[in-house]
Amino acid sequence: MRKHIWYLEQLSIADLNSLGKNTMGEVLGIEFTEVGSDYLKATMPVNQNTRQPYGLLHGGASAALAETLGSVASALIIDPDKQICVGIEINANHLKGVKEGFVTGICSPLHIGATTHVWDIRITNVKHQLICISRLTVAILKKH
Repeated sequence: MRKHIWYLEQLSIADLNSLGKNTMGEVLGIEFTEVGSDYLKATMPVNQNTRQPYGLLHGGASAALAETLGSVASALIIDPDKQICVGIEINANHLKGVKEGFVTGICSPLHIGATTHVWDIRITNVKHQLICISRLTVAILKKH
């Protein structure tokens, strides 16, 4: 009996982090840190690559972390020989500013359907305070 939602039986953090090579995730410093039975967790530094001019974490960087988490999660659920997945809608509510350190995002499913996945992504600071709540909708398409 399957104890997780992922397509593959074994997933390693190294495998997940290798997906980010030569992508925006690599530029932003996003690193996967944990794979649960139905969630993914990743961190991102708050630095010159992720701050806006006021010195705060850029909302777009938070959205990129959220979309990275949700998109990778969907990619881990589908059959990669038959399907692809693409983000079709994201929203993010920025609740608290962050000037330094790291933020951590945790992604969990709200809906896993045949044609769409909807993910809840919560981003916290190093004090575990909620700084951003995001929802990502991903379309599941047939591979041509």
